Amino acid sequence: MATLCGKPVDRPAVNFYEIGGFRVAPSDPDEFNIYNDPSWKPLLELAEEQTDLIRMRSPIKSRSHEVISDTSDSENCRDEFFKTGTYMEKGCLFTFTNLKIGGRNMTSLSRRSREVDTVWTVEHLLKGPEDLKAYLELPDEIFAEEVDVTSLIEEDRELGESGIIMVDTEDPICAAASLFSMEDFTVIALTDQKLFHRLLEKLSVHIQARTEKTAEEFPGHLWRIYGPEYATEPYLPPSLFEEYVVRYTGPMVEVIQRHGGFARVHCHGRIRAVLDYIVEMGPTAIDPIEPPLQGDVELEYVRSKYGKELVLFGNLEMADVENCEPDDFEKVVEKALIDGTSGEGKGFVLMPSSAPYGREITPRVMANYETMVRLATKFSL
Repeated sequence: MATLCGKPVDRPAVNFYEIGGFRVAPSDPDEFNIYNDPSWKPLLELAEEQTDLIRMRSPIKSRSHEVISDTSDSENCRDEFFKTGTYMEKGCLFTFTNLKIGGRNMTSLSRRSREVDTVWTVEHLLKGPEDLKAYLELPDEIFAEEVDVTSLIEEDRELGESGIIMVDTEDPICAAASLFSMEDFTVIALTDQKLFHRLLEKLSVHIQARTEKTAEEFPGHLWRIYGPEYATEPYLPPSLFEEYVVRYTGPMVEVIQRHGGFARVHCHGRIRAVLDYIVEMGPTAIDPIEPPLQGDVELEYVRSKYGKELVLFGNLEMADVENCEPDDFEKVVEKALIDGTSGEGKGFVLMPSSAPYGREITPRVMANYETMVRLATKFSL
């Protein structure tokens, strides 16, 4: 919290992002639970015992554009248009959705493997402008949500001094873009901006309502807003970042900060051309600040130019965590610590860009995580 407030600290904070952040169940024998592999235990314990924990939590039970609420009226309304189901095939779990609206029948399909903790979208729901026009006919009550911060308050109390709660939320462009394949999203967002704005406006209503209610009832906490990367190069030009992110994500940042919270903008990839726009929205922090080749900006540059406006989270690439030999990775961590704390600035949190999602944690990966903790805890500011 001192780092977020721009106050002096004795050392840089160190956080493992999803590890120690997401809920996992190492004792759950479910065949799709990768975390029950014994190789995960030392890493999970390291996160819990020796890092600055940031629990990533949502005030709703289900994601905004996929599910809707626990109220019977909303469920009945949704059932009029959506049908969902699951099936197993070749050891994978498939989830399908059918949507009938505006005389169109649309489908989506996702796949999950036993060996990887991620969901792959095989088929996206919307395939073009006509599907989008039909989707816009859905009644607003389908997107209604029940926001309840009780569990966040309770977990924050239980964490005590060992960590903090971070409210985790998508923004409108994330909810909109994920309805399409990347190809269809970029074509529509580039060539039919008026139509895409209609989608952003529709989705922003319930996302902003959720943000306002949560920020008011759970004030003074860190947030992560994910999705702005959809409007970065090479997908869209910087001018559309202003149109699609500043216009719709900016109000989320404003209400969070107004209630004493700390908005952290999550944006992978090439951010150099949009950093001014991000600062314009007024957030407290940014992550993960990826170096070339995954990104296009060095941490040292961001610190020198934007460090007085932004707390910096990053900038260790997950590819380096998994692939670098420990001696080489030690140099990468040392550089990140120096670049992230040099000169004047609000603060720096040493953090990887993501986390492993395979079933086995190798000795090399474990050693590299230990290096993060060792170097950060002995680093003098």
